[in-house]
Amino acid sequence: MPTYAQRALDLFPAGSNGEYRIPADLLPVIERGSGAYVWDTDGRKHLDMTMAWGAALVGHGRPRVLEAAARQAQQGANFAAITRVLVELAERIRDVSPCIEKIRFVASGTEATMLCLRVARAATGRPKVMKYEGAYHGQHEVGVTSLVGDRLPDFPEPDDAGVGGDWVNRDVLVAPYNDIETTRRIVSEHGDTLAAVIVEPFHRCLSPAPGFLEGLREITARHGVVLVFDEVVTGFRFAPGGAQEYYGVTPDLVAYGKALGGGFPIGAYGGCADVMEAVSEHRLPGPNYAWSASTGGGNPVTAAAANATLDVLNEDGVYERLHAHGRRLRESMRGVLDDAGEAAQVLGDGPLAQVAFTDAPVTDHRSWKASDGARGRAVMLALLRDGVFLNPMGTKLYLSIAHEVAEIDAFADHFATALRRTAAAGAEEG
Repeated sequence: MPTYAQRALDLFPAGSNGEYRIPADLLPVIERGSGAYVWDTDGRKHLDMTMAWGAALVGHGRPRVLEAAARQAQQGANFAAITRVLVELAERIRDVSPCIEKIRFVASGTEATMLCLRVARAATGRPKVMKYEGAYHGQHEVGVTSLVGDRLPDFPEPDDAGVGGDWVNRDVLVAPYNDIETTRRIVSEHGDTLAAVIVEPFHRCLSPAPGFLEGLREITARHGVVLVFDEVVTGFRFAPGGAQEYYGVTPDLVAYGKALGGGFPIGAYGGCADVMEAVSEHRLPGPNYAWSASTGGGNPVTAAAANATLDVLNEDGVYERLHAHGRRLRESMRGVLDDAGEAAQVLGDGPLAQVAFTDAPVTDHRSWKASDGARGRAVMLALLRDGVFLNPMGTKLYLSIAHEVAEIDAFADHFATALRRTAAAGAEEG
């Protein structure tokens, strides 16, 4: 009988449902999870440092979340309509999100960012949008444009061969993150045709430079451009009000996903009432109307899970612990790298971390690309081999509230071992 890994390799391209790019001999097939750990179909226990790419902020199998979802499922899994639990969830999000006056729910972060851009185009009547190099905003065309390439600013790069059409080259603009002067120039030159600027306020695993987000807010407001915060990662992770609260900058629209659902698939977007009015069906068929409807978005089971997730996150001291544990993780990684004599940068904030093997500061996509990606991948694969479950494509390490000091210190030990083994292997190859 073939193993589950062999069966997965037979069925799924690269043996994956997306992105991991794990060699066939290392592929785990997950059976279950609890807290900060997952177990594969071979019975092997792994310390989880990806946590469903950050969706499981409350940990795997959080009883309060599962019980809320199970209770609701008995009353109906989906009605494709407004429900009591969805109204309650919407009110709670509005109460903590500085920009939200109106909101809609979808089934993923991809849909949320896509609809933010559609809504901005409809509300302004302008065709163009701007994003930042290296930013991932989901699986739609804008979301994957200029994701891994490094062409000159202003010019989009379709890194996905499935992204086609002249409209991408015509209507998508690209700027370097943390470069307020280039941003100002592009917005000024295209202000009359620019509908929106979308930004991860915390870009991948890079913090905004002092004054960058404030400058972006001022520039977009001056030109009547809709500022969109992609808070699929930062929402409910950095603070109850996400990056808006953490950095003190309020956009016009915001996209949420990941952590809000407590592991259940969810997406939401919202913002100021005059912009969000673009999705009101009373405007159908237009002008300035954007179609927005989702069969699974805001279903009551997910809404119940999200309400329970917010209950857990609102418990005393949760965000203080998340930030303290994130600092401990980054400091321990820095110490391990220093002890090993490695030239590397430890990036991150809140309960997030990432390592870039370079002796130069990393502040944007290009400086990240200049780091030693091969060295980073070798270390990530060594961690995977040693019982740490993560995404070895160089993406973020995610902590959850289920990670305690013991797990952080265990990861530091695994990290030190991975550095030693890969350095020795490199020396042997040389």
